[in-house]
Amino acid sequence: MPSSPRFETILFDIAEGVATITLNRPDRLNALTTQMSKAMLAALKTCARDDHIRCVVITGA
Repeated sequence: MPSSPRFETILFDIAEGVATITLNRPDRLNALTTQMSKAMLAALKTCARDDHIRCVVITGA
């Protein structure tokens, strides 16, 4: 399986059929920005294209 894409404002990991998106701006209490929203959308599109992903977890750092 190819490696997960890299983003600046979120962490994105795929392991054993579970994708984890971690909001990674703890200094700003993980408040959403336009850049973060775009990164989350890109990560979710990656998940939609991967038939091995059964679950997506969204969490904060």
